[in-house]
Amino acid sequence: MPHTIGVIEEAGVPYEIIVVDDCSKDESVNYIRSAYPNIRLIVNPVNKGFSYTCNQGIAVAQYELILLLNSDVKLMPGYFEHQWKYFLSADTFGVMGRIIDMEGDHIQDAARMPKFNGFKLKTSYFYYTDRDDDKLYTYYLSGANALIDAKKLKQIQGFYEIFSPFYCEDIELSLRAWRRGWKCYYEHRSVCRHQMSASTKNYQTAKWVKSVYYRNRFYLHALHLNGAARLGWFMQITFIDLLPRMLVGQWWLWKSYTALFKNHKEIKAYRNRLSLLSGIHKNVFDVVKDIRRSVINLNISRFKP
Repeated sequence: MPHTIGVIEEAGVPYEIIVVDDCSKDESVNYIRSAYPNIRLIVNPVNKGFSYTCNQGIAVAQYELILLLNSDVKLMPGYFEHQWKYFLSADTFGVMGRIIDMEGDHIQDAARMPKFNGFKLKTSYFYYTDRDDDKLYTYYLSGANALIDAKKLKQIQGFYEIFSPFYCEDIELSLRAWRRGWKCYYEHRSVCRHQMSASTKNYQTAKWVKSVYYRNRFYLHALHLNGAARLGWFMQITFIDLLPRMLVGQWWLWKSYTALFKNHKEIKAYRNRLSLLSGIHKNVFDVVKDIRRSVINLNISRFKP
């Protein structure tokens, strides 16, 4: 916490810090109240997951920009210096920085390039550039370190809580912004360190975590695909993904798949929310084309996720 506060103060702008405790079982709440009485602390009596927890902080935030920052992320000095320029453009939704290991300089995350594998939307590769004057789009802003226009974030209703407890909510939020006509950027000179898997390693079993991940991937497509593309995607995940995996004993995927049917009313409600948002005029295929075209004349370095 002292390091984070130091980097924020270095930026020289008015700020507030909001900590939302998602029903922690240790002494975190008492520690923050004692050591940082000026921090606004919100305590969840029940663990609700990433989307709900972030939305509580978003709802009470007062300033023009909101930095979403995970508890396992450490901002490096000068983090904000190169990010302000993006918000001079009226269509900027947000910007994220480079994410590297807690020790060493291995890049965990950079800008994401999307692609379609059949009807499935995926990250094709990560990419960056060392040219200071290049502005890079990113398919989505990492929920670990995203600086976002507060008015726009609230206008599109924050995170969708159907993705609780975690995974894919930041992809879906960014897709909503892209479809609204706003842009998501990546700034290579803004650096933060991240402890890999610090948030998910304590959850039940690896198979359970994977089942949540695939369930939320299914939710993402069910929300944003329409018409023939939605039907084609459903056929693809049924006959190409689900059946072969079950034949080799990966039964955990069945739970992810059947969630589409068990929670169809909630999915429909969120699709209705999406359809009622003002300014949604692009489909996901338009978004992917725009991002892929943006790097045609750029000299970029790329690596696989």
